[in-house]
Amino acid sequence: MKECDKMKVLLTAINAKYIHTSLALRYLKRYCKTYTRDLYLKEYTINNSMDYILSELYLEKPDILCLSCYIWNIEMIKELTTEFKKVSPKTMIVFGGPEVSYESKGFMENYKDVDIVIVGEGEATFNKLMEVYIDQKGDLSEVPGIVYRQGETLHVTTKGPAMNMDDIPFPYEDFSEFQNKIIYYETTRGCPFNCQYCLSSTEKGVRYRSFDLVKNELQLFLDHRVMQVKFVDRTFNCSKKHALNIWNYLMNHDNGYTNFHFEISADLLDEETIDILKASRPGLFQFEIGVQSTNLQTIDYIKRKMDFEVLSEKVKKITALENIHQHLDLIAGLPGEDYESFGRSFNDVYALKPEQLQLGFLKVLKGSGLYYDQEKYGLVYRDHAPYEILYTKEVSYDEMLKLKMIEEMVEDYYNSGRFINGITYLVSLFDSPFKCFEELAEFWTEEGYHHLNHSKLAYYDHLVEFYHKKFSDDDQVFICLLLFDLYYHEKAKKLADWMRPLQIADYELSIREFYQDPLLVERYLPDYEELNAKQLSRKAHVEVFPINVLAWLKDGKIQKRLTAVLFDYSSKNPIINKAKLSDVTAHIIKVEDRS
Repeated sequence: MKECDKMKVLLTAINAKYIHTSLALRYLKRYCKTYTRDLYLKEYTINNSMDYILSELYLEKPDILCLSCYIWNIEMIKELTTEFKKVSPKTMIVFGGPEVSYESKGFMENYKDVDIVIVGEGEATFNKLMEVYIDQKGDLSEVPGIVYRQGETLHVTTKGPAMNMDDIPFPYEDFSEFQNKIIYYETTRGCPFNCQYCLSSTEKGVRYRSFDLVKNELQLFLDHRVMQVKFVDRTFNCSKKHALNIWNYLMNHDNGYTNFHFEISADLLDEETIDILKASRPGLFQFEIGVQSTNLQTIDYIKRKMDFEVLSEKVKKITALENIHQHLDLIAGLPGEDYESFGRSFNDVYALKPEQLQLGFLKVLKGSGLYYDQEKYGLVYRDHAPYEILYTKEVSYDEMLKLKMIEEMVEDYYNSGRFINGITYLVSLFDSPFKCFEELAEFWTEEGYHHLNHSKLAYYDHLVEFYHKKFSDDDQVFICLLLFDLYYHEKAKKLADWMRPLQIADYELSIREFYQDPLLVERYLPDYEELNAKQLSRKAHVEVFPINVLAWLKDGKIQKRLTAVLFDYSSKNPIINKAKLSDVTAHIIKVEDRS
């Protein structure tokens, strides 16, 4: 072993995306403050090549290489460390994280290149490990919460301690490295619920970080104007007092920029809480709400406490506030839910009109209740991470493939937010939202579009193709709404041929005169007063529609009336990320032409 002043411990994260950051490894580095000079942190993504990461780690010449393991990176990490051991056989390799915290001994029996696995919470355990290797105090048998290899023998030590949340230091130092990245933060560990698909169900009770610490840390995020803080608390609002303390602090100290994301249980929200949230800045908060299924038998099988009727009521009340982005989740492949039942769950959640509807697929995670009950429920899943469901007793693999394609259509045409009015109109022509997306998915498969990459405009083209294939009636309303969606999202530089008939040349002069009128510019485009008419036309857009698209937005009714709409891209709505709209019909279209 090297002398202690030459010891190098490399903490390594392989994140899912560039915008992600590793909270776990920063905790380790900050908690082990005695060994700061020996600890180094490197982050990569799963999109980096294996050769690149391997060479970068090798050139670091670590004595101990530590890797944080999750379902999205474990296969890459195993391959990487196998190759790393070949080029650096004396380096000790330590794994930690949820992917290796369950059945750890079995994992090490099958994977010989890892020397130590940290089981469960790592801060205190890792610090003890550093005492052994850097200070050379004690031996591995005295380190709680590890499985370690000694020759051909594996040893399992006593369970590691549950951390006092106030003993964990704030993990972030230099905020400049987090520009345009998501910062992860936690104020609790554990969950009061027992959902059988989730690893949080394995830990009983909830531990809280003191609010005096939390508010000071929140202020650091606000002072440094970070882009987004994503709370990793499993059910953030399981304590009303805790949640309200934080929400009130953020509302009272809002910097007008930072967004805070919370995973909440909507049915726990009460009237007082919703009334308080009414005062939050649009875009300050973002809620992720797990519905998972509305099938009561399925909810019972997975031991989930959720009253969908109450949840629906609360989601609708949050929607009515018009200031909080809501992201609702469904999971396909849960026990007790067949294809038709999942379609009903989809329709139930779609009816709540969330900003995002996440259609996910069950991951049978090691340590979860469903992992141990997989035979009971007939769950067949991939052997390798992320252990995604292939089929169940109720849903065949053929049906699962159909749901995969439906998921893709929901992502492209609903969750993207780029087609929301066109899709809303299209869905109204089918028996149900699920039926619409099901047939759209079948169309994409038949046309082979799922094999190709598509431009932004191509998605509009294909939606029009689908409409014409299904319906022979007049497409003017549908095309108007798609054109509206296009401009609502961005200043379009190019239009598809099928959109051109909607460009009404008779009003081009009126539009130019609108931009040249200083009083109208002051009234409708105050942020652009210093620009000339030509510059204004690049920053905003006026479009004339043969239907009243603004009335459609308000009540979903179609009125055949010429309407001029101004799209102001300087004042996008932070909830839906769309342009500010103004009705400028009176300034563009003559009264006699409007009817």
